[in-house]
Amino acid sequence: MIKIHLSRMLGEKRITQAELSRQTGIRPSTISDIYNEMSERLNVEHLDRICEYLDCSISDLIEYIPNKQKKTGKFLIKEFHGNQKNNS
Repeated sequence: MIKIHLSRMLGEKRITQAELSRQTGIRPSTISDIYNEMSERLNVEHLDRICEYLDCSISDLIEYIPNKQKKTGKFLIKEFHGNQKNNS
């Protein structure tokens, strides 16, 4: 699982989502999606701007936590059209 620590970082630095949006040029809805860990994809340029403004590294912002149930190898979950998932 990927854990995004934007909410914690903004809280520690007392920066609002609106301020981060203004200072980085990233749309408020995009900041909100990242903040609430609702993003399925992250734009590298956005990550660069966020890290630059917060003066942090990517590893401060994003953390990999091993999945309890594996999703690769013999446990591969294949995605088909419409994001349907099939364990075969």
